[in-house]
Amino acid sequence: MMGAPKLSPQQAAVVHAAVTGGSFRSSPGGERQRCIALNSKGLLQRDGKDADLWYPTDVARAATMGVAGAAPGALTERAAHDPELVSMLQTALGLFEEGDFQKARVIADAAYGLADAEARFAAKYEATRHLVPKLRQMQGDALYMETQCKIHVAVAYDAAQAAGEAATRGRPKNVPDGNVFTAEEAGLSRKEIHEARKLAAAEASDPGIARRAIDARIAQGLAPTRASLRHAIGTRTATKQERGDNLYETPPEAMHVLLALERFSATVWEPACGRGAISRLLEDAGYAVVLSDLNDYSTADANGELQAVIDFRDTKPGEGECHDIVSNPPYGDTMNAFIAHALRVHKPRKMALLLNINAYFGFEDADRNFIMKACPPARIIAHAHRLPMMHRDGWDGPKASSQMNTAWFIWERQADGGYGSQTILDRVDFADFVPAAAPESEAA
Repeated sequence: MMGAPKLSPQQAAVVHAAVTGGSFRSSPGGERQRCIALNSKGLLQRDGKDADLWYPTDVARAATMGVAGAAPGALTERAAHDPELVSMLQTALGLFEEGDFQKARVIADAAYGLADAEARFAAKYEATRHLVPKLRQMQGDALYMETQCKIHVAVAYDAAQAAGEAATRGRPKNVPDGNVFTAEEAGLSRKEIHEARKLAAAEASDPGIARRAIDARIAQGLAPTRASLRHAIGTRTATKQERGDNLYETPPEAMHVLLALERFSATVWEPACGRGAISRLLEDAGYAVVLSDLNDYSTADANGELQAVIDFRDTKPGEGECHDIVSNPPYGDTMNAFIAHALRVHKPRKMALLLNINAYFGFEDADRNFIMKACPPARIIAHAHRLPMMHRDGWDGPKASSQMNTAWFIWERQADGGYGSQTILDRVDFADFVPAAAPESEAA
């Protein structure tokens, strides 16, 4: 187990003790918290009655065996033909077809967790890494089954509620004889029923959207998670496959705010230039702009110099000082790595990025911790009103209003080479910064 990443020596010792002894008893305090953390990683399972008694999972046993020198072929064979996982999926499907959606959901949930844990483990070791796509596919199948079960339970619950057979919020009970069932008895929390209603509505308006969203994650080599499914459906955003490389043109209102409040070096680098929404206004303000993007949009600067076609995350520090950076980076799974690369590798004197305000929160991603804790922005200029909707490149459907709260995140390098330790938050109305000569539509 010592070779497994993201485990402290103390955590590794606990897992080793649990595997070799068959169980592990934690003491209150730090040791119990350590076991809870290992439980979240899929390595320990808590006893149903004794809160301080823990058992090793199959993932923990397999990992420990691998480090001890067990034959890789045995581990590979087990993961490739996991009878327990296949059996769980088949059982869930059988129950679903029989109409027992509650039991099917519980088993699908367990299969989802097991597939996710095994895929995470397989990804860490060369001997089993090739199995990750198969395990992610099984995880996706389990998630889809779980989703369909939730939809059916929520629909049945709503029908019963409409008929007066299910409890509604508030008192007294809506059925005189008390012969009602609650959301919990339906097998879902009220929050889960609310989410399931969204899924049901999305499926009704666009049949197969859940399956496509799951398959899109798998096709991109990413884990098909509940969070990603909510993001693709629950918030009415595009799936990752539909988003492509996340080209959403920056509205001029955002640039008016930035250019009025911030000053940059004479030459600015726009590493996600897209079709030039940011660079054009930077040049109008008198800055020279170096253009690059992952894709070739044939975007040119004021002198006719075409953009470079490069992945910003693969760039190396150049000779001399790095230009200041101004960009609206991709918001998907690459965002944290994109920003962290800028701060780690290029260390710009100043960097301004237009981000969802939620970028400030969260701690599970190491890159997010780095960019918000080790190198915090000096200022966050939050827009008091949502900017006009940034539709993805090529979108020709109906225009919607924005559902995202955005802000300019400004990093400034200090004299000691770091980025300080404090962040100042400011709140502005972009309408106050639209130039008088700009079209009135921009201030609307």
